[in-house]
Amino acid sequence: MIPRFPLFSLVLMCLLAVSSVSFSSEVDKKSLQHPARQAYFGDLHIHTSYSNDAYTMGVRAKPDDSYIFAKGGSIEHGFGYPVQLSRPLDFAAVTDHAEYLGQFRAEDKNGTALSNSFRETISSGSRFAITWAYIKALASFGISGWGSGEHRGPVQREAWKEIIAAADRHYKPGSFTTFIAYEWSPIIDNSSLHRNVVYRSNKVPDLPYSSVESLNAEDLWQALEKQSEQGMLAISIPHNGNMSDGRMWEPHTFAGDQLTSVYAERRSRLEPIAEIIQIKGQSETHPLLSSTDEFANFALNDVRFGGQPSQPKGSYARDALRTGIEFAHREGFNPFYFGFIGSTDSHNASSPVEENSYHGKQPIIDGTPGIRLNQSLLIPDKFNMARTWGSGGLAAIWAEGNTRESLFDAMRRRETYATSGPRITLRFFGGWQYDEQLLSAQDPAAEAYRLGVPMGDELPPKPNNDLSPTFVLWALKDPNGANLDRLQVVKAWIDSKGNSHEKIYDVIAANMSKRALQKGSLDSVGNTVDVKSASYRNTIGDGQLAVVWRDPDFSADTHAFYYARVLEIPTPRWSTYDAKSLKVPAPQPTSIQERAISSAIWYKP
Repeated sequence: MIPRFPLFSLVLMCLLAVSSVSFSSEVDKKSLQHPARQAYFGDLHIHTSYSNDAYTMGVRAKPDDSYIFAKGGSIEHGFGYPVQLSRPLDFAAVTDHAEYLGQFRAEDKNGTALSNSFRETISSGSRFAITWAYIKALASFGISGWGSGEHRGPVQREAWKEIIAAADRHYKPGSFTTFIAYEWSPIIDNSSLHRNVVYRSNKVPDLPYSSVESLNAEDLWQALEKQSEQGMLAISIPHNGNMSDGRMWEPHTFAGDQLTSVYAERRSRLEPIAEIIQIKGQSETHPLLSSTDEFANFALNDVRFGGQPSQPKGSYARDALRTGIEFAHREGFNPFYFGFIGSTDSHNASSPVEENSYHGKQPIIDGTPGIRLNQSLLIPDKFNMARTWGSGGLAAIWAEGNTRESLFDAMRRRETYATSGPRITLRFFGGWQYDEQLLSAQDPAAEAYRLGVPMGDELPPKPNNDLSPTFVLWALKDPNGANLDRLQVVKAWIDSKGNSHEKIYDVIAANMSKRALQKGSLDSVGNTVDVKSASYRNTIGDGQLAVVWRDPDFSADTHAFYYARVLEIPTPRWSTYDAKSLKVPAPQPTSIQERAISSAIWYKP
């Protein structure tokens, strides 16, 4: 039986609200603290023209432009039209590729930008001309690759200095946070093993560590450890595990050796979170790994660079967490102990997360609706990668204040979650003493912290009784977005033979008492999307959901983890908005269920 309790709007607003107060940079940081923490939303994965692939594809914007955009300003897209968010983000990081940083921009002395001629071709309306220009552009990028020649020279140093300076110029503690960051971008057999490196302060190395130095993440970690000894604190954030062909979370070292407790401690400390939603697909789970999860097929992009299939095993975060508790059961240590965030991986110096104003990942590949939907091109749909991409995600962080230090420390303790774009507010706590009265307490969040642990942490030791762990879940819809469908708990545990299993619990849902259970799962909330007008109605779903839930299948003798997932009601996909503007039939899927996914809470016997 699923316990349900009354919802108290004012209580939930207090629990979940994100501060809209702005502070000047001169305000004492102590005054920015919130004892029960607040949710801040941002993008930790943005590329500018200092990334060679972005420049080759027509991007001319610089780091300053990225931060102007993130703060709510308008900037110019690579095709010349303005792009702007409907509301600003709380934090952002420019993560240009470390490999030959800024080289193509510096070498383009005469301004012979691909985008200049490509803009003219696009405006011609000729599908043959556009297709030919598109193929030439992709071929040019394939030949150029990352770059060549000196990779730690004056060009790279100048670009890195400008990235640092831009981050410092736009950092306003309490109002808008910037992080100095870069992307380490190794590709092995067309598999992505990329990481974003994010620093806690402006104390950073002279140059980023790139995959030209090494393709091995363990070497990157060693470099970050040496920097840490000099006060340059940083974390590494893996992304696009879905495109790693099983290499992102493989059960052995880069060299093929057995994992050790030293490796596990190091990886968990330096990679406390992973980006599991972005434009090139989600890395939460895959239908082949989670056959009983009816929502596992969201935003799938299970191919490597070049279009080859990517092996699911070892490529998805839930599977990695399951492998981690198998190690914990068998070896006594967990090498995959990490939380979740989302971001975009935009190569437009922007964050194109809003479905109704999606402007693509890279200008030449998908910078116009006609290219994204393949209406402007004479190529088979299956060769247009942009059609399968999503609009990206956002990182949500529970922190005491909107500062580099507070947000960074929250990432290190994994009190983070991923969203697919909407600013859904999600809280998830676990403990042994929660009961239904907590939701009506004077300060429920303070009580939740006092009696248990938040997302990203480990359950305290089990009391000497027969209690099962209890979890508190709260979710509030994006104020500008769709109602919520359901709140779920995703659980995995170890059996007596050391194998892991998983189960999805629908713990509370909109109009739950009237929705039938079909084969053990809750039936659909419905769908109000009008495809022709690219619109939906908030006449179904709830604005907020809250529940105290006790695990009915708990075994005190085995390792387990739990995380929360909240789904919106169906809304139009970006491609449906594009189809409306082009007056063409919308491709499938015409609607999506946006979501937020919390970091896990672990139990060990």
